[in-house]
Amino acid sequence: MKKKKRTVETTSLSFLDAIACGFGAIILLLVIVKTAQPMILEQTRVDLEGIVAQLQQQLVKIRGETTVLDRTLNTVEQEQLTLEERVARMRRLLEQLRGQFDSSGDDNRAIAALEKQLEAARQELNEAQQRFEYKKPFEDTTVGGIPVDSEYIIFIIDTSGSMYNFAWDLVLKKIEETLDVHPTVLGIQVLNDMGEYMFPRFANRWIPDTPARRQAIIQRLRTWNAFSNSSPVEGINKAISTFYAADKKISLYVFGDEFTGHSIDEVVGTVDKINRVTARGERLVRIHAVGFPVQFMRPAPQQTTGIRFATLMRILSQRNGGTFVGLNSHRP
Repeated sequence: MKKKKRTVETTSLSFLDAIACGFGAIILLLVIVKTAQPMILEQTRVDLEGIVAQLQQQLVKIRGETTVLDRTLNTVEQEQLTLEERVARMRRLLEQLRGQFDSSGDDNRAIAALEKQLEAARQELNEAQQRFEYKKPFEDTTVGGIPVDSEYIIFIIDTSGSMYNFAWDLVLKKIEETLDVHPTVLGIQVLNDMGEYMFPRFANRWIPDTPARRQAIIQRLRTWNAFSNSSPVEGINKAISTFYAADKKISLYVFGDEFTGHSIDEVVGTVDKINRVTARGERLVRIHAVGFPVQFMRPAPQQTTGIRFATLMRILSQRNGGTFVGLNSHRP
């Protein structure tokens, strides 16, 4: 009996080929993956080591900056402590000053008082230095009958309209002559007959005697036209009460042309009380006077104030160790 041949279906072979290829592909992938993995891991390790090194460098840098910042902070804290200590000391000083003065806490008054004390001390120092350097002998000498033995001189000048308009050039000349016969003194002062200072910044203290100061006095006097009541009483009283000192030889020089006050006797009595007699029988200051005959340009009935000035100053000069000089002209 003849056997039939078995037929192989093409579809079954194709399926087996596909399955075999798939397995082969999987095996190939496994081989590839296992070969590349060590290379990837090695590269990853190298990259991580680089990052770690960078981070370590940044950490070192940060630590260095932190050290610098710590030092700066310590310095700032130390400076702050120093400033706080200074503020505390200043506050304690302020409290002490407040305790020395009015409890109202007026700091401006305290400062002004301290400045006044400082200025007074400076003035005393200047006077002491000038006295040390002063070379003029103190024997009594006279020029034109006027003693010129004083260490300090004060000018009291009538700045009224009659003097300023008619006798001012002669006033300038007589002031210069008076300064010339006192070539060196320890202090100068200039007031008008009302007691107003020519230089307010030197109020209540002496003007140092220097060539520049003397020139400044003459320059200022040329245009000094302060208010005046034509009576030297206020100026004399202020000069004596402000500047008298037991250790100073002072002379007043009164320049004027009239006296408009009410009573000559009252003025003489007032000056006697202020310029009292010392234990040695001398007055505190000398009073000299120069009379300018401006009023005698007028008719006789209007010359009364000029005559009264001459009478007053002659009495005051005589009672206060000075000299009265009456000029015969109001022009240089």
